[in-house]
Amino acid sequence: MFQLDDNLLRELGLGDLPADEKNKMLAHIYETLELRVGMRLAEKMTDAQLDEFEAFIDRNDEPGALRWLETNFPNYKDTVAEELTKLKDEIKAQAPEIMKATLSQQANQTSPALDNPQPQNPS
Repeated sequence: MFQLDDNLLRELGLGDLPADEKNKMLAHIYETLELRVGMRLAEKMTDAQLDEFEAFIDRNDEPGALRWLETNFPNYKDTVAEELTKLKDEIKAQAPEIMKATLSQQANQTSPALDNPQPQNPS
């Protein structure tokens, strides 16, 4: 369906993030997408369906949850695609600021001499 990887980050304008920041961003994208899709699908579920689905989540049974979705909401992938498109558009719009903030933060971390100036030795 889709891959959360370097190609996605490049598409979003975040391909030059440091490796640890890439991993954080991919995790953020996954969590945000999961939350948004879950909220949209939950709006369409009956209370009984919500209880059934939550039981899979509580057991960390992702394959079971996916089978349940395919059975009860065969078009759930359309919701995933719609939410992913929205999220990608939001991130693309923020990519320059994300890159600037990350590079600024990285620059501050790599110049410890500025953070802890050494006392000057008077001659």
